[in-house]
Amino acid sequence: MPNKADLIDTIANAADLSKSQAGAALEALLGDITGALSKGERVAIAGFGTFQISERAARQGRNPQTGATIQIAASKNVRFKAGKQLKDAVN
Repeated sequence: MPNKADLIDTIANAADLSKSQAGAALEALLGDITGALSKGERVAIAGFGTFQISERAARQGRNPQTGATIQIAASKNVRFKAGKQLKDAVN
């Protein structure tokens, strides 16, 4: 499974950039996606997919060890929906 260093190597080779330039490009991309999501914006990358925030309401849960009812706070999660080209490439 590729990690961040592998992605930087791939970007550097594909775009004929130095590793530091490729790393800066990757950091800029990830920073922009993170920034947009933190503002509640949807990020769509054509042919790849869409990132968006979904909100989970507060709810009650149970401690499995004691059976006691606990309150689970509301939270926000990042959702990713794969685009058609990505789905086709995987299938």
